[in-house]
Amino acid sequence: MISIRINNLTKRFGSTVALRNLDLVIQPGELFFLLGPSGCGKTTLLRSLAGFYIPEEGSIFFGDEDVTRLAPHKRNTGMMFQSYALWPHMTVAENVAFGLEERKIPRDEIRRRVAEALASVRMEAYATRKPNELSGGQQQRVALARALVVRPRCLLLDEPLSNLDAKLRLEMRMEIRRVCKEFKLTTVYVTHDQKEALSISDRMAILDGGNILQVGSPRDVYRRPTCKTVANFIGETDFIEGRVLGIDGELTVVETAIGRFHGVLGDPARKPAIGDGVTLSIRPECWKLGSEAQAFNTVRGRIGDAVYLGEVAQYDFVSGGVTLKIYELNPRFVGAAAETDLFASVEAQDVVALVA
Repeated sequence: MISIRINNLTKRFGSTVALRNLDLVIQPGELFFLLGPSGCGKTTLLRSLAGFYIPEEGSIFFGDEDVTRLAPHKRNTGMMFQSYALWPHMTVAENVAFGLEERKIPRDEIRRRVAEALASVRMEAYATRKPNELSGGQQQRVALARALVVRPRCLLLDEPLSNLDAKLRLEMRMEIRRVCKEFKLTTVYVTHDQKEALSISDRMAILDGGNILQVGSPRDVYRRPTCKTVANFIGETDFIEGRVLGIDGELTVVETAIGRFHGVLGDPARKPAIGDGVTLSIRPECWKLGSEAQAFNTVRGRIGDAVYLGEVAQYDFVSGGVTLKIYELNPRFVGAAAETDLFASVEAQDVVALVA
Protein backbone atom coordinates (compact mmCIF):
# COMPACT_ATOMS: atom_id res chain seq x y z
CA MET A 1 0.00 0.00 0.00
CA ILE A 2 1.19 3.51 -0.79
CA SER A 3 -0.04 6.99 -0.09
CA ILE A 4 -0.57 9.52 -2.89
CA ARG A 5 0.42 13.12 -2.20
CA ILE A 6 -0.42 16.00 -4.52
CA ASN A 7 1.22 19.36 -3.87
CA ASN A 8 0.22 22.65 -5.50
CA LEU A 9 -0.72 20.92 -8.78
CA THR A 10 -1.64 23.06 -11.79
CA LYS A 11 -2.47 21.79 -15.28
CA ARG A 12 -3.32 24.00 -18.25
CA PHE A 13 -4.54 23.33 -21.76
CA GLY A 14 -3.71 26.51 -23.66
CA SER A 15 -5.41 29.35 -21.82
CA THR A 16 -7.72 26.98 -19.91
CA VAL A 17 -6.69 26.09 -16.36
CA ALA A 18 -7.95 22.54 -15.79
CA LEU A 19 -6.41 22.10 -12.31
CA ARG A 20 -5.58 25.02 -10.07
CA ASN A 21 -3.04 24.72 -7.21
CA LEU A 22 -4.45 21.44 -5.89
CA ASP A 23 -3.29 19.94 -2.60
CA LEU A 24 -4.51 16.47 -1.66
CA VAL A 25 -3.36 13.45 0.37
CA ILE A 26 -4.82 9.98 -0.23
CA GLN A 27 -4.04 7.46 2.48
CA PRO A 28 -2.56 3.97 1.88
CA GLY A 29 -5.27 1.45 1.01
CA GLU A 30 -7.94 4.13 0.72
CA LEU A 31 -10.79 3.95 -1.82
CA PHE A 32 -10.90 7.62 -2.78
CA PHE A 33 -13.46 9.17 -5.13
CA LEU A 34 -13.19 12.27 -7.32
CA LEU A 35 -16.59 13.82 -8.06
CA GLY A 36 -17.89 16.89 -9.77
CA PRO A 37 -19.78 18.16 -12.81
CA SER A 38 -18.46 17.69 -16.37
CA GLY A 39 -15.35 19.76 -16.96
CA CYS A 40 -14.51 20.13 -13.27
CA GLY A 41 -11.03 18.57 -13.63
CA LYS A 42 -11.55 15.10 -12.11
CA THR A 43 -10.45 13.12 -15.19
CA THR A 44 -7.53 15.52 -15.76
CA LEU A 45 -6.38 14.82 -12.20
CA LEU A 46 -6.69 11.05 -12.69
CA ARG A 47 -4.72 11.19 -15.96
CA SER A 48 -2.07 13.30 -14.26
CA LEU A 49 -1.71 10.57 -11.63
CA ALA A 50 -1.39 7.99 -14.43
CA GLY A 51 1.28 10.04 -16.21
CA PHE A 52 -0.73 10.79 -19.35
CA TYR A 53 -0.62 14.52 -18.50
CA ILE A 54 2.39 16.36 -17.14
CA PRO A 55 1.46 19.34 -14.93
CA GLU A 56 2.95 22.80 -15.44
CA GLU A 57 3.37 23.29 -11.71
CA GLY A 58 3.38 21.19 -8.56
CA SER A 59 4.32 17.63 -7.74
CA ILE A 60 2.86 14.12 -7.34
CA PHE A 61 4.32 11.58 -4.90
CA PHE A 62 3.61 7.85 -4.70
CA GLY A 63 4.82 7.15 -1.19
CA ASP A 64 8.20 8.89 -1.00
CA GLU A 65 8.82 8.78 -4.76
CA ASP A 66 8.32 11.88 -6.89
CA VAL A 67 6.53 10.60 -10.03
CA THR A 68 5.48 13.98 -11.42
CA ARG A 69 7.41 13.57 -14.66
CA LEU A 70 7.78 9.81 -14.70
CA ALA A 71 6.52 8.02 -17.83
CA PRO A 72 3.20 6.13 -17.41
CA HIS A 73 4.72 2.66 -17.83
CA LYS A 74 7.26 3.37 -15.06
CA ARG A 75 4.65 4.35 -12.45
CA ASN A 76 3.25 0.83 -12.06
CA THR A 77 -0.37 1.91 -11.86
CA GLY A 78 -3.37 -0.14 -12.89
CA MET A 79 -5.74 1.87 -15.11
CA MET A 80 -9.32 0.94 -15.91
CA PHE A 81 -11.07 2.99 -18.58
CA GLN A 82 -14.74 3.77 -19.15
CA SER A 83 -14.71 1.78 -22.43
CA TYR A 84 -12.78 -1.20 -20.88
CA ALA A 85 -10.47 -1.13 -23.99
CA LEU A 86 -10.33 -4.93 -24.38
CA TRP A 87 -8.67 -6.37 -27.48
CA PRO A 88 -11.51 -7.99 -29.49
CA HIS A 89 -9.26 -10.55 -31.24
CA MET A 90 -7.80 -11.87 -27.96
CA THR A 91 -9.34 -14.25 -25.46
CA VAL A 92 -10.09 -13.16 -21.90
CA ALA A 93 -6.87 -14.79 -20.66
CA GLU A 94 -4.82 -13.16 -23.42
CA ASN A 95 -6.28 -9.75 -22.62
CA VAL A 96 -5.38 -10.13 -18.95
CA ALA A 97 -1.89 -11.43 -19.81
CA PHE A 98 -1.06 -8.55 -22.18
CA GLY A 99 0.51 -6.25 -19.56
CA LEU A 100 2.63 -9.06 -18.15
CA GLU A 101 3.91 -10.02 -21.59
CA GLU A 102 4.93 -6.41 -22.21
CA ARG A 103 6.91 -6.57 -18.96
CA LYS A 104 8.69 -9.77 -20.15
CA ILE A 105 7.39 -11.86 -17.25
CA PRO A 106 8.22 -15.61 -17.57
CA ARG A 107 5.43 -17.58 -19.24
CA ASP A 108 4.76 -19.93 -16.30
CA GLU A 109 4.36 -16.97 -13.96
CA ILE A 110 2.07 -15.26 -16.47
CA ARG A 111 -0.25 -18.30 -16.51
CA ARG A 112 -0.32 -18.43 -12.71
CA ARG A 113 -0.95 -14.71 -12.24
CA VAL A 114 -3.64 -14.60 -14.94
CA ALA A 115 -5.45 -17.50 -13.26
CA GLU A 116 -5.24 -15.74 -9.89
CA ALA A 117 -6.49 -12.43 -11.32
CA LEU A 118 -9.45 -14.06 -13.08
CA ALA A 119 -10.33 -16.00 -9.93
CA SER A 120 -10.27 -12.78 -7.89
CA VAL A 121 -13.02 -11.31 -10.10
CA ARG A 122 -14.81 -14.66 -10.49
CA MET A 123 -14.13 -14.99 -14.22
CA GLU A 124 -11.89 -18.08 -14.34
CA ALA A 125 -14.55 -20.07 -16.23
CA TYR A 126 -14.47 -17.55 -19.11
CA ALA A 127 -10.72 -17.57 -19.83
CA THR A 128 -11.03 -18.88 -23.40
CA ARG A 129 -13.89 -16.63 -24.53
CA LYS A 130 -13.59 -13.49 -26.63
CA PRO A 131 -14.86 -10.12 -25.32
CA ASN A 132 -17.82 -10.11 -27.73
CA GLU A 133 -19.06 -13.32 -26.07
CA LEU A 134 -19.32 -11.58 -22.68
CA SER A 135 -21.93 -9.35 -21.08
CA GLY A 136 -21.09 -5.79 -20.11
CA GLY A 137 -20.60 -6.77 -16.48
CA GLN A 138 -18.30 -9.64 -17.45
CA GLN A 139 -16.22 -7.36 -19.67
CA GLN A 140 -15.93 -4.96 -16.75
CA ARG A 141 -14.59 -7.78 -14.55
CA VAL A 142 -12.02 -8.72 -17.20
CA ALA A 143 -10.83 -5.12 -17.42
CA LEU A 144 -10.48 -5.07 -13.64
CA ALA A 145 -8.50 -8.34 -13.67
CA ARG A 146 -6.18 -6.88 -16.34
CA ALA A 147 -5.53 -3.86 -14.13
CA LEU A 148 -4.87 -6.04 -11.07
CA VAL A 149 -2.64 -8.68 -12.68
CA VAL A 150 0.35 -6.33 -12.97
CA ARG A 151 0.22 -5.87 -9.17
CA PRO A 152 0.01 -2.10 -9.37
CA ARG A 153 1.05 0.29 -6.63
CA CYS A 154 -2.32 2.01 -7.04
CA LEU A 155 -5.48 1.50 -9.07
CA LEU A 156 -6.98 4.31 -11.17
CA LEU A 157 -10.61 3.94 -12.31
CA ASP A 158 -12.22 6.32 -14.83
CA GLU A 159 -16.04 5.98 -14.59
CA PRO A 160 -15.81 2.18 -14.88
CA LEU A 161 -19.53 1.51 -14.38
CA SER A 162 -21.04 4.15 -16.65
CA ASN A 163 -21.73 1.67 -19.49
CA LEU A 164 -23.63 -0.81 -17.30
CA ASP A 165 -27.34 -0.93 -16.63
CA ALA A 166 -28.67 0.08 -13.21
CA LYS A 167 -28.84 -3.44 -11.76
CA LEU A 168 -25.30 -4.33 -12.83
CA ARG A 169 -23.96 -1.04 -11.49
CA LEU A 170 -25.32 -1.88 -8.05
CA GLU A 171 -23.72 -5.33 -8.17
CA MET A 172 -20.34 -4.12 -9.43
CA ARG A 173 -20.05 -1.27 -6.91
CA MET A 174 -19.60 -3.71 -4.08
CA GLU A 175 -17.49 -6.05 -6.20
CA ILE A 176 -14.98 -3.28 -6.89
CA ARG A 177 -14.83 -2.37 -3.22
CA ARG A 178 -14.34 -6.03 -2.26
CA VAL A 179 -11.46 -6.47 -4.71
CA CYS A 180 -9.75 -3.19 -3.75
CA LYS A 181 -9.89 -4.03 -0.05
CA GLU A 182 -8.86 -7.64 -0.60
CA PHE A 183 -5.76 -6.53 -2.53
CA LYS A 184 -5.18 -3.59 -0.12
CA LEU A 185 -4.94 -1.22 -3.08
CA THR A 186 -4.83 2.54 -2.87
CA THR A 187 -7.57 3.38 -5.37
CA VAL A 188 -8.61 6.64 -7.04
CA TYR A 189 -12.02 6.44 -8.67
CA VAL A 190 -13.57 9.09 -10.94
CA THR A 191 -17.35 9.23 -11.24
CA HIS A 192 -20.24 11.64 -11.64
CA ASP A 193 -22.59 9.20 -9.86
CA GLN A 194 -23.25 10.46 -6.33
CA LYS A 195 -24.83 7.22 -5.10
CA GLU A 196 -21.82 5.26 -6.31
CA ALA A 197 -19.48 7.48 -4.31
CA LEU A 198 -21.65 7.64 -1.20
CA SER A 199 -22.12 3.86 -1.07
CA ILE A 200 -18.55 2.55 -1.39
CA SER A 201 -15.95 5.30 -0.93
CA ASP A 202 -13.80 5.79 2.17
CA ARG A 203 -13.41 9.48 1.37
CA MET A 204 -14.18 11.77 -1.54
CA ALA A 205 -13.19 15.11 -3.04
CA ILE A 206 -15.68 17.40 -4.77
CA LEU A 207 -14.13 19.41 -7.62
CA ASP A 208 -15.42 22.40 -9.54
CA GLY A 209 -13.59 24.64 -12.00
CA GLY A 210 -10.28 22.91 -11.34
CA ASN A 211 -10.50 23.49 -7.58
CA ILE A 212 -11.15 21.09 -4.72
CA LEU A 213 -14.17 22.40 -2.81
CA GLN A 214 -14.35 19.80 -0.05
CA VAL A 215 -12.69 16.56 1.07
CA GLY A 216 -14.25 14.18 3.57
CA SER A 217 -16.07 10.95 4.30
CA PRO A 218 -19.39 10.36 2.49
CA ARG A 219 -21.29 11.14 5.69
CA ASP A 220 -19.35 14.36 6.34
CA VAL A 221 -19.76 15.67 2.80
CA TYR A 222 -23.48 14.84 2.71
CA ARG A 223 -24.38 16.09 6.19
CA ARG A 224 -21.93 19.00 6.41
CA PRO A 225 -21.36 20.53 2.97
CA THR A 226 -19.05 23.52 3.25
CA CYS A 227 -20.54 25.51 0.37
CA LYS A 228 -23.69 25.77 -1.73
CA THR A 229 -22.07 24.07 -4.75
CA VAL A 230 -21.27 20.92 -2.75
CA ALA A 231 -24.72 20.84 -1.08
CA ASN A 232 -26.38 21.16 -4.49
CA PHE A 233 -24.21 18.52 -6.16
CA ILE A 234 -24.44 15.80 -3.50
CA GLY A 235 -28.04 14.70 -3.01
CA GLU A 236 -31.08 16.97 -2.88
CA THR A 237 -31.54 19.91 -0.56
CA ASP A 238 -33.78 22.85 0.26
CA PHE A 239 -32.02 26.22 0.11
CA ILE A 240 -33.46 29.01 2.26
CA GLU A 241 -31.92 32.49 2.21
CA GLY A 242 -31.57 34.39 5.46
CA ARG A 243 -29.54 36.75 7.65
CA VAL A 244 -27.57 35.98 10.78
CA LEU A 245 -29.21 37.25 13.97
CA GLY A 246 -26.62 35.91 16.37
CA ILE A 247 -24.41 33.07 17.57
CA ASP A 248 -25.69 30.82 20.36
CA GLY A 249 -22.76 28.59 21.39
CA GLU A 250 -22.11 26.28 18.43
CA LEU A 251 -25.38 27.27 16.79
CA THR A 252 -26.05 30.11 14.37
CA VAL A 253 -29.42 31.85 14.57
CA VAL A 254 -30.77 32.86 11.15
CA GLU A 255 -33.89 34.86 10.25
CA THR A 256 -35.59 33.83 6.98
CA ALA A 257 -38.77 34.72 5.11
CA ILE A 258 -40.51 31.67 6.62
CA GLY A 259 -39.22 31.87 10.18
CA ARG A 260 -36.22 31.73 12.48
CA PHE A 261 -33.81 28.79 12.39
CA HIS A 262 -31.03 27.52 14.63
CA GLY A 263 -28.37 25.67 12.65
CA VAL A 264 -24.71 24.72 12.41
CA LEU A 265 -22.04 26.21 10.16
CA GLY A 266 -21.08 24.12 7.15
CA ASP A 267 -17.55 25.53 7.29
CA PRO A 268 -16.55 26.46 10.87
CA ALA A 269 -13.49 28.25 9.50
CA ARG A 270 -15.76 30.81 7.78
CA LYS A 271 -17.80 32.44 10.52
CA PRO A 272 -20.32 35.05 9.39
CA ALA A 273 -20.89 38.30 11.25
CA ILE A 274 -24.26 39.40 12.61
CA GLY A 275 -26.28 40.79 9.72
CA ASP A 276 -24.45 38.77 7.07
CA GLY A 277 -26.46 36.87 4.49
CA VAL A 278 -26.26 33.06 4.55
CA THR A 279 -27.99 30.18 2.77
CA LEU A 280 -29.52 27.39 4.84
CA SER A 281 -29.28 23.87 3.41
CA ILE A 282 -31.79 21.31 4.72
CA ARG A 283 -32.06 17.81 3.27
CA PRO A 284 -35.66 16.79 2.35
CA GLU A 285 -35.56 13.67 4.53
CA CYS A 286 -34.64 15.71 7.63
CA TRP A 287 -38.01 17.48 7.86
CA LYS A 288 -40.64 16.01 10.20
CA LEU A 289 -44.33 16.68 9.58
CA GLY A 290 -46.89 17.02 12.36
CA SER A 291 -50.09 18.73 13.44
CA GLU A 292 -48.41 20.70 16.24
CA ALA A 293 -45.62 23.27 16.17
CA GLN A 294 -42.28 22.48 17.84
CA ALA A 295 -40.33 24.91 20.04
CA PHE A 296 -38.13 26.14 17.18
CA ASN A 297 -37.12 25.40 13.59
CA THR A 298 -40.77 24.95 12.61
CA VAL A 299 -42.67 26.32 9.61
CA ARG A 300 -46.39 26.23 8.93
CA GLY A 301 -47.80 25.34 5.52
CA ARG A 302 -49.67 22.90 3.35
CA ILE A 303 -48.76 20.02 1.09
CA GLY A 304 -49.07 20.89 -2.58
CA ASP A 305 -48.02 18.28 -5.12
CA ALA A 306 -47.34 14.84 -3.66
CA VAL A 307 -45.82 11.66 -5.08
CA TYR A 308 -46.72 8.51 -3.13
CA LEU A 309 -44.20 5.68 -3.52
CA GLY A 310 -45.39 3.28 -0.82
CA GLU A 311 -42.53 3.36 1.67
CA VAL A 312 -41.92 7.08 1.08
CA ALA A 313 -43.84 10.12 -0.12
CA GLN A 314 -42.28 13.18 -1.75
CA TYR A 315 -44.09 16.42 -1.00
CA ASP A 316 -43.94 20.00 -2.21
CA PHE A 317 -44.63 21.79 1.08
CA VAL A 318 -45.69 25.40 0.57
CA SER A 319 -45.02 27.87 3.38
CA GLY A 320 -45.21 31.65 3.02
CA GLY A 321 -44.75 31.49 -0.72
CA VAL A 322 -41.68 29.22 -0.39
CA THR A 323 -41.86 25.63 -1.67
CA LEU A 324 -39.84 23.05 0.25
CA LYS A 325 -39.09 19.45 -0.73
CA ILE A 326 -40.04 17.08 2.09
CA TYR A 327 -39.62 13.28 2.04
CA GLU A 328 -41.68 11.29 4.56
CA LEU A 329 -40.93 7.65 5.32
CA ASN A 330 -43.97 5.47 6.09
CA PRO A 331 -46.20 8.31 4.81
CA ARG A 332 -49.15 9.51 6.87
CA PHE A 333 -49.93 12.92 5.41
CA VAL A 334 -51.34 11.97 2.03
CA GLY A 335 -54.84 12.31 0.64
CA ALA A 336 -57.36 13.90 3.02
CA ALA A 337 -54.74 14.41 5.75
CA ALA A 338 -52.89 16.84 3.48
CA GLU A 339 -55.84 19.23 3.13
CA THR A 340 -55.21 21.08 6.39
CA ASP A 341 -52.33 23.20 7.67
CA LEU A 342 -49.38 21.19 8.95
CA PHE A 343 -46.10 22.00 10.66
CA ALA A 344 -42.69 20.98 9.32
CA SER A 345 -39.84 20.94 11.82
CA VAL A 346 -36.17 20.08 11.66
CA GLU A 347 -33.38 19.46 14.18
CA ALA A 348 -30.74 22.17 14.50
CA GLN A 349 -27.96 19.70 13.57
CA ASP A 350 -29.70 19.16 10.21
CA VAL A 351 -29.80 22.88 9.35
CA VAL A 352 -26.49 23.84 7.70
CA ALA A 353 -25.67 27.53 7.32
CA LEU A 354 -23.51 28.23 4.27
CA VAL A 355 -21.57 31.45 3.83
CA ALA A 356 -21.69 32.83 0.28
